[in-house]
Amino acid sequence: MSTLALAARDSSTMVRRQLKRLVRYPSMTVQLLITPVILLFLFVYVLGGTLGAGIGGGRDTYVDYVVPGILLMAATMAATGTAVMVATDMTEGIIARFRTMRISRASVLTGHVVASVVQQLLGMAVVIGVALAMGFSPNATAVEWLAVAGLLTLFVVAITWLSVALGLKSPTPEAASNAPMPLVFLPFLGSGFVPTDSMPTALRWFADYQPFTPIMQTVRGLLLGTPIDNNAAMAIAWCTGIGVLSYLWAKHTYNRS
Repeated sequence: MSTLALAARDSSTMVRRQLKRLVRYPSMTVQLLITPVILLFLFVYVLGGTLGAGIGGGRDTYVDYVVPGILLMAATMAATGTAVMVATDMTEGIIARFRTMRISRASVLTGHVVASVVQQLLGMAVVIGVALAMGFSPNATAVEWLAVAGLLTLFVVAITWLSVALGLKSPTPEAASNAPMPLVFLPFLGSGFVPTDSMPTALRWFADYQPFTPIMQTVRGLLLGTPIDNNAAMAIAWCTGIGVLSYLWAKHTYNRS
């Protein structure tokens, strides 16, 4: 069997291991799925009337506006769980055990990444399903839905590699649970919940140029037909850059540990 085939086999084994961990400890998975839904209910049914009026509509308008921000929050919350699981593996000695076995070194991190991507995409699907039940009304074509799926998958892969790197650098699982938390707030400090032109000048500058805003604007434009301008190119560039740098960081940290 070739080296590539062995690596693929070992990686699939590690993916199954991580998926079984998600099933064995369902409380974290349920929490990561339910929290974005609760936030969606809060912003639409409690704040949606006022915030919707602020963007020239009502609650029905606001549910359309807020969904991209909630989708990215769902992914970043799930990334916290990934960082915790990576840190747990690094501190409990299982990695040392894996290194005594004839398995591909890359398969350990690959298992974490693939399982986390599955979990995050599942969380996003739940959010979209609940949003549709609440009145979310996208007018995207099938091609536009595929483009949204592709962009969100690229974003999820990038965030997952970043969370893996943060988990590898964290001395304890408790520290790892806090490391990705700033990512959760980036949709608030962007166009996730209100347009950036309503913000003070300094904050608006940050909101316009931070990574999450072009991603949310692109998703919003594809789903609702709003202008995208150069946000799509910026979104792809941000996701690719974060993903590549995070992968290199994670690989370097893992090899040195």
